[in-house]
Amino acid sequence: MRRRTLTAATSLAVLFSSVVLLAAPASADSAKLLPIKSAGDVVVDGAHQRIFISDPYQGKIVATDYRGTVVGSVTSLPGVDGLQLSADSGTVYAASPGADAIVAVDTALVQETERYATGEGTDPAHLALAGGKLWFGYGTKEHGYIGSLDVSGTEPVVALDQDPDTTYPGAPLLASTPGAPNTLAAAAPEYYGSWLGVYDVTSGTATRTARAGGSGSDLGSTSDLAFTPDGSRLITANPGNQHRVWQTSDLTQVSTYTTQHHPSSVAIAADGTLAAGTDAPYDPSLFIFNPGTTTAVRTYTWPDTDTISGYDELGDANLAWEPGETAGRLFAVTHNHESEYTLRVLTDAPRSKPVLTVDAPASAARARTLTVKGTLTATLPLPAGTPLDVTRFDLESPDGKSLGTKSLGSGGKFSFTDKPPAGGKVKYKVTYAGDATHTPASAADTVAVSRAKPALTLNNNGKKYAYGADARFTAHLGTTYKNRTVEIWADPFGPDKPKKLVKSGRVNSNGNLSVTLDLRRDTKVTAKFAGDARYRPRSVSSTVGTRVKVSTAVGRHYTTRNTWGHTYYYFHKSRNPLFTTTMTAYPHREQRLQFQVYYQGTWYDGGSKYFPLSSAGVSKVELTGTHDTGWRFRVRSSYIDSTSGDNVNSTTHGAWKYFYFTN
Repeated sequence: MRRRTLTAATSLAVLFSSVVLLAAPASADSAKLLPIKSAGDVVVDGAHQRIFISDPYQGKIVATDYRGTVVGSVTSLPGVDGLQLSADSGTVYAASPGADAIVAVDTALVQETERYATGEGTDPAHLALAGGKLWFGYGTKEHGYIGSLDVSGTEPVVALDQDPDTTYPGAPLLASTPGAPNTLAAAAPEYYGSWLGVYDVTSGTATRTARAGGSGSDLGSTSDLAFTPDGSRLITANPGNQHRVWQTSDLTQVSTYTTQHHPSSVAIAADGTLAAGTDAPYDPSLFIFNPGTTTAVRTYTWPDTDTISGYDELGDANLAWEPGETAGRLFAVTHNHESEYTLRVLTDAPRSKPVLTVDAPASAARARTLTVKGTLTATLPLPAGTPLDVTRFDLESPDGKSLGTKSLGSGGKFSFTDKPPAGGKVKYKVTYAGDATHTPASAADTVAVSRAKPALTLNNNGKKYAYGADARFTAHLGTTYKNRTVEIWADPFGPDKPKKLVKSGRVNSNGNLSVTLDLRRDTKVTAKFAGDARYRPRSVSSTVGTRVKVSTAVGRHYTTRNTWGHTYYYFHKSRNPLFTTTMTAYPHREQRLQFQVYYQGTWYDGGSKYFPLSSAGVSKVELTGTHDTGWRFRVRSSYIDSTSGDNVNSTTHGAWKYFYFTN
């Protein structure tokens, strides 16, 4: 286990005023996939703002910047696990059990600079820096020991088996802290017969001062451990649903932090802020505790990132704080069952995350008083009088109008009144600016504020026009507040003619806006008013009919005569009349040809039939059969709305054509 090295402090300035405590804006949490297949250890180099992550499976170290972008890697480190940053941040030491070596990596260049052999079969796995030496946990799954590496002289010096009376099951994890520079802690990663030990390394060798665990204890395996900044307490991640707190002097368990099942990681910032991680599925997996408290100020639940498990897990020793005098960013490496590893950068982990709710009435009358209520709750309760900024968004102020500052009442509740001057959708947004211990929060709710119904009319509804006629449509708009613009849309019947804006503009002094349309189909004309702050939107429509052009030519007759009040076409009874109809064309259109016969002063129906028109709108029909003489006949062609194959025009009847047969 490595020591969390603390370098130069960086602090976030907090501005105070007599009215509001403001927090500097914080960047958002982020997540980025890593090119690794496992995660052994994580250390943060504050001097170069880099994160180093070991990948035992692939035998490499990956270095990223604080955004998770890879800036370099070091390979050929079989089984590399534990990492340790040097006091000057110039070197990251890495334990490579497969190479029986500790490797030095230049943090600026991300390049291996030295390799220190620890002895054949030692398998060093975990590191810590204490008493001016680099300590390493090594050994097999059954037998683990503590060794040291001294690189201060001209030649490196390795000393093995520093505590021959304690055999750790597995290479022990190690921890140290600058606040107690000569104190070292060790813990076994295996479950049975596990030990927890504390050592004084002042003399250059490890002198055990306390030990806990062993056969018959409930300690179990240790996944991670870390000292409090002053070294007086040791926090461990062991089986259960708590992170344990031990008194360093004698390893008496003094308290616990309630977290969740399967504790996996521990990281403690320079100010004592504790990040306690677990790999519990679905439930909160990361708990943040402020110094001196045992109630989490913040929790995190990792998002779903795969289709197998449905959740991410936090691995052992996969947490690290950004160095500094106060807790800053927290870095976590999580993984899913598809072996995808993600670096998560948590920017406000030490601050309580308030929950803000806003409840406005569903509807209200314009210019009448309404009441907006809400709550602001947090794991660190906020006092009455905490300022909240209120902004109203409406049609008059689409970018928002400040309604000033409102104060939080007792019990985390607040309320305020307003008289919305504009109707329509009115949003009230409440914002809490945050402070040194709370993140900002905002929430909003929307009110449907009433608006008056404007008068809007459009002429010509129901009228029918000849094909190609020009019709003038006039929209009339009554009283409104500010908006005096009307749109006129024309929607000709038929799927091939889309609705079209034919005119838009401000109505004249009489409230009118007119447009003339050339009508060739039935058309729905709509006038639209978009509304304004006091009058709601409205639209009205007029549907007008448009007839087709239709004519019928008679052919094969031998003469015409004006008789019985009409022009009659005379045919020899041996001759079949030909009726040629020309009609406005439309796909699949048919004309209806109707026959009538005159008898004793009345025209009687002789039958009708639909005949298709060509693409040019022409239909030729020959009247065959036996033709009786002495009877008066007439015929006409018609377009019948909806039964002539379409509905884009209004029913139109052509003129009657009269004919007569002779011998």
